[in-house]
Amino acid sequence: MTTDTTTRPKPRQRPAAVILTPSAEARVAKLMASAPEGAIGVKLSTPRRGCSGLAYSVDYVSEANPMDERIETPGGTFFIDGGSVLYLIGSTMDWQEDDFTAGFVFQNPNAKGSCGCGESFTV
Repeated sequence: MTTDTTTRPKPRQRPAAVILTPSAEARVAKLMASAPEGAIGVKLSTPRRGCSGLAYSVDYVSEANPMDERIETPGGTFFIDGGSVLYLIGSTMDWQEDDFTAGFVFQNPNAKGSCGCGESFTV
């Protein structure tokens, strides 16, 4: 009798669907520090709205959905809506502030176009 001692290679850890910059992680931490009671994290989704069809939406989440992607950040859990992942794979999320505006900014390689004001995009 022979014994097969071949070991299978360990599966590679799947990269996060969205990369958060350090400033985006800091903003998530700040949001979670002042989150409403019951919030377990912050969630990114791409609801249908705007001139181009899809928009970025960041909201508190109070319940985990098993279909959502989950990214643990130093300041709290960041969720990505399961139905939005395909539109966001490979994206980078940043937090930018200047004298006139503050907000999350996305570099999305899947976006084929966006509206003039930059609030929505199409894939």
